[in-house]
Amino acid sequence: MSYYFTSTLTSFSCILRNCFPLTAISQAKQTHAQILIHGLLHHVTLQTDLLLVYSKFGFPEYACKVFDKMPERNMHSWNIMIGSYVQSFCYYDALSVFGGFLKMGLRPDHYTLPPVFKACAGMGDFSLGLNLHSWVIRLGFEDYLVMGSSVLDFYLKSEQLNDAQQVFVEMSRKDTVAWNSMISGFGRAGFHAEALNCFRDMLEEGVKMDCMTIPSILNACGKEGDVMKGKQIHGRVVKNLMFADDIAIGNSLIDMYSKCGCLCTSDTVFWNMRERNLVTWTTIVSCYGVHGRGEESLVLFKKMRDHGFEPNCVTLTAILASCSHSGLMDQGRRIFNSIGSVYSIEPSIEHFACVVDLLGRFGCLKEAFGLIKSMKLVPTASVWGALLSGCMMHKNVEIGEIAAKHLFELEPRNSSNYIALCSIYDSLSMWTGVSRIRSIMRELGLVKNPGCSWITNRGEVHKFYQGDTSHQLSGVIYETLDAIFRTLILTKDFDIEIRLSGLGS
Repeated sequence: MSYYFTSTLTSFSCILRNCFPLTAISQAKQTHAQILIHGLLHHVTLQTDLLLVYSKFGFPEYACKVFDKMPERNMHSWNIMIGSYVQSFCYYDALSVFGGFLKMGLRPDHYTLPPVFKACAGMGDFSLGLNLHSWVIRLGFEDYLVMGSSVLDFYLKSEQLNDAQQVFVEMSRKDTVAWNSMISGFGRAGFHAEALNCFRDMLEEGVKMDCMTIPSILNACGKEGDVMKGKQIHGRVVKNLMFADDIAIGNSLIDMYSKCGCLCTSDTVFWNMRERNLVTWTTIVSCYGVHGRGEESLVLFKKMRDHGFEPNCVTLTAILASCSHSGLMDQGRRIFNSIGSVYSIEPSIEHFACVVDLLGRFGCLKEAFGLIKSMKLVPTASVWGALLSGCMMHKNVEIGEIAAKHLFELEPRNSSNYIALCSIYDSLSMWTGVSRIRSIMRELGLVKNPGCSWITNRGEVHKFYQGDTSHQLSGVIYETLDAIFRTLILTKDFDIEIRLSGLGS
């Protein structure tokens, strides 16, 4: 009898631990039923195995039923249940289970805390995350690589870049995951030059990049306009067979080259890809649109559908934006009107913003305003901003004031909205309005953000602002610019003189 019991238990345990992904839930349920029939559910090994299989394949509700009926729960059981909820993005439930764990008087180990940090970041519970970090230090878990990476990821997702940097510097060991987190964290925060520097340090430390590193660093190259660094990464990709057919890397290359102004290279990368997904098509459609090549975007959009890909919300935003940038009024209207009827998608805020922008560019401001008023969704700043831009372009003060009023409520500290309305007043010589807006800006302490251009020379980015003379070579730069302008003026005068003399003869 003992042999039969042990043999049956071992068999069920083996089945649960070796479920195939495609049929996992069916196998798990069948085995679960057999365990109940044989009266073996009380055994902690089988309970844990059931927990694990339900959690692993994304069924936390089934895992929870097993967990709730467990008369005794060991550390492993609690860790699995917390991890199960986190894996399924049920962060509130994960923190609730963790609260029950603590009430039982249990002390977390280095497997308990990483998913709890992820739950804190997902819930935006920064205070609990800080307390957990202090526990990590008190419990002596700092040297565990997975723990360091979890703390780092928590600070980065909480947008606490300085704290994240300190954690990163103090990590005794850093693997590719930690470096990737830091690089992507810099990128998300807009510190693209720092992301590139971090990548350089990573390579100098002898850490090899992987398929998660490359998209982040290519994004930084695109945002910085550093096409040379992007080409170097591309070269590494081509040489490594592991990366060559990675779709996410291909998509990132398309985007990077486009942001650096190399649309032809983006197109070449796109057509050389062996496999493409919906993101690939959406990226190339968007790239052509950003470059003002709306007609080509529409052709690619059609080819995408011919290849069996149906657009999602992001794809439709990309094609509507392409129509807006290229002034394709009829095509943009037709696509917008087909969002619900053809694609069975509810129009989003982004879709409305694109169409309002398109109508505004053509001066159809009343129609754009009417569209906003008919929206079921609450208009956001992007929608009102698109309308205000159209009003500024066509000097429509009546609708412009309405749009600006909403923007002042939604974004009271955004100086560009005040400047846009002030520009409308100025273009119509409405000096009282100009004075009033400038007075409001002074009261709020708002200033106009100066325009900025930059150039990368020998790996160093040089930024220039309007009226700025802080660059060490500013004197030489302005002298050279003056010489260029004088040459252009002389050339223009010389051309006019030749034409006039030709008319005289």
